[in-house]
Amino acid sequence: MSQFWNREDSAKQNFDMTKAVIKQAKILSLSDANDPANDPVHKGDLPEGCSLLKIGSKIEDFDIPALQKEEPNVLFVSHPLSRQPLGELLEALPSIEWVHTRSAGIDFVASEALSEANKRVIISNAKGSFSSTLAEYTMMACAYFAKDLPRLLKQKNNRNWKKYSVLELRGSTLGIIGYGDIGRAAAKLATAYGMKVIALRRNPDRSSEDPYCDTVYGNDKESMNKLFAESDYVLCSAPLTPQTKGMITKEQFDAAKNDCCFINVGRGPIVDEDALTEALKSGKIKGAGLDVFATEPLPESSELWDLDNVLLSPHNMDQTDTFMLEASEFFVEENLPRFLRGEVLLNQVDAAAGY
Repeated sequence: MSQFWNREDSAKQNFDMTKAVIKQAKILSLSDANDPANDPVHKGDLPEGCSLLKIGSKIEDFDIPALQKEEPNVLFVSHPLSRQPLGELLEALPSIEWVHTRSAGIDFVASEALSEANKRVIISNAKGSFSSTLAEYTMMACAYFAKDLPRLLKQKNNRNWKKYSVLELRGSTLGIIGYGDIGRAAAKLATAYGMKVIALRRNPDRSSEDPYCDTVYGNDKESMNKLFAESDYVLCSAPLTPQTKGMITKEQFDAAKNDCCFINVGRGPIVDEDALTEALKSGKIKGAGLDVFATEPLPESSELWDLDNVLLSPHNMDQTDTFMLEASEFFVEENLPRFLRGEVLLNQVDAAAGY
């Protein structure tokens, strides 16, 4: 059973409706042919009516004139490209009707050209496929600071038996910026720990009766400052869009509790990294758990490497074999049959909005 869609129900539905196929799917795969997580697309049993035309890890791998004759209508993307080439590819191949990304975030494929193509092309993603593992990382980061794991490890290395007081997660507050699938998965775990959850989202009414969220604020600066002021831990799980880029600044860190810990699993450019670094160095906030950064890989010159109050990972907390594989299986087992039957695809996104 998949973690983010019911494979058994899907398979049953697909079997019952095989006679309802009304179109063909000619697939172009912009991805790594050697990545096992792509095997359901590259080596698996595709639904009847599907054909895989070509696999390439970059635009240059494709013979555009030849593809124009073959008229691919589906583009599967799992390889992070620069923004402009994908837009150019869609312009060169007007036969493409649908683009599916194996990632949840679409910022690496979003561009003005793609937004224009979105007017004629359906874009879908793997929303929900990475929520569980990122929620687990969030709770791990909270516990890392609550139990002072750096001190614990240092004492072990020094063979130093010295007791010290630790904090409970129970009764503390987790503030969530970006209450989508990842944010809600984190809220569910936080609730199990006995934490209070407050969230920030553009449409607060969508979470008015959410069992995992105690308070929901609107997505404005005043509300964000309030969330930082009330939270012991702040999770950023928002997508990168023109509206969210750079929205967390010195003002928010100044509003935060002195013992606040900041966790980012969304996108690095959402945060003013210089302001975050200064807040960490000055002790304005207690610590940070960072899986994403403004520039990746994180430059060796970054001060974040040297700060003892930073838990740092190389943007890999969502990279589990299971979920990467299931993200590809979702494309093959759920959305491809829907495309063949002319039905509404799941996880459609708006490239202009960024989610």
